[in-house]
Amino acid sequence: MSYGGYPPYNQPPPPGNYYQQQAPPPQPYGAQPPPGQYYQQPPPQGYGQPPPPQPYGAPPSQHYGAPSPQPYGAAPPPAQPYPPAPHAGGYAPPAQQYGAPQPYGTPQGYGQAPPPAQPYGQPPPQQYPQAYAPQYPPTPPSLGYGPPQIIAWNGDADAHALRAAMKGFGTDEKALIRILSTKDPLQVATIRDAYERIHRRNLISDIKSETSGWFEEGLVALVRGPLLHDVHMLGAAMSGPGTKEKVLNDVLLGRSNADLNAIKSAYQHTFRRRLEDDLRGDLSFKTERHFMIVIGAQRAEDSVPVVKAEVDRDVDDLYNATERKIGTDEMKVCSILSTRNDNQIRAIAYAYQQRYARSLEDTIRKEFSGHMEDALLYQLRRGLDKYMHQAALLEDAMAGAGTKDYLLVSRVVRFHWDRTNMTNVRGAYQQRYRQDLATRIRRETSGHYETLMLACIGERV
Repeated sequence: MSYGGYPPYNQPPPPGNYYQQQAPPPQPYGAQPPPGQYYQQPPPQGYGQPPPPQPYGAPPSQHYGAPSPQPYGAAPPPAQPYPPAPHAGGYAPPAQQYGAPQPYGTPQGYGQAPPPAQPYGQPPPQQYPQAYAPQYPPTPPSLGYGPPQIIAWNGDADAHALRAAMKGFGTDEKALIRILSTKDPLQVATIRDAYERIHRRNLISDIKSETSGWFEEGLVALVRGPLLHDVHMLGAAMSGPGTKEKVLNDVLLGRSNADLNAIKSAYQHTFRRRLEDDLRGDLSFKTERHFMIVIGAQRAEDSVPVVKAEVDRDVDDLYNATERKIGTDEMKVCSILSTRNDNQIRAIAYAYQQRYARSLEDTIRKEFSGHMEDALLYQLRRGLDKYMHQAALLEDAMAGAGTKDYLLVSRVVRFHWDRTNMTNVRGAYQQRYRQDLATRIRRETSGHYETLMLACIGERV
């Protein structure tokens, strides 16, 4: 059955008008989008001015000179929030809204010189009106990935409380959990700076000296914030023998261009090495080329619409690169899934299923193997339903013999930064696995480590 606006996982979605869909306007941090509406993106009036929402089925606004949109077949609805899972705790969303974007520059073609004069007696060259190519605002960086910000919030009291929890004999672990698990990335950065300014001590070093095990790893991940946590996870994944491919997938795949550029810059600042060079040293052959495409940060922005002709071309290219030929054109498939936004990937997968009566996921499983197969499926599943995909990632960290604690800690902390997202992930987990995420975590963890993980998913502890 359908749940929260989604079709059953990995099944064809219900019919609807999908093409020319626009991404929703930026929402304040922690706010849920209104359900049951599509958004149409008019020509930008400067980055950071979101368009007003249009009811589902309203014709999209047109750019001058652009062709009229063509309706196309059945289509999946956009991702709707999952209702919160039982005992979901709840957060009060912070009052911060992430930074203001910059206006666009001069459109291409403006101020070009006129064509040269023609010899006498020759007809003038045929000229056609030229429409300006539409421009779409870039996806803003996630909270914590943009430039440092000064927020109207004082972290001194929390800095004092953290020092008190670790000073003297014994450690107040519950105080550490209560303070750090309920802050957004900007508040954590403020607390970290206040701690060093007031106490002349490093908060991460103090936590490492007072705690241990996966409880320590979780607290350090929270104090570092999302960007530095990603950077250190990448460094650890590529150091020593072997490569933790799942960590590379988690950190780099499906990310916005702004987030990828922030990760590359912070990685070089932290380790004095380029991320591209380290990836080339740890990956090989076509998987290396796949990740070079990914970190090239050429993904379609979320505001770029889904266009029928482009989707049809991508479907043809995917089929021609896989099932139609002997051998597989791996780079064609990698390029399409690495440079399309989630709405486009969802439309491509649906059109592929309609045309060839098989899922794109089945085709990838048949044509690929190893890390490249895992990476392509990661990109596809995230585009189809990011909440369900994140729920599956959490289960993957806990399934089987033993818990993959390094994945559980990193994924829980990464998902918890967006609290509305975490609420939806819990709803998706409840739907797919017929149990509450908190109950599952309790079976796999214990002690202060368990308490920290529960606090990060929204449980009151």
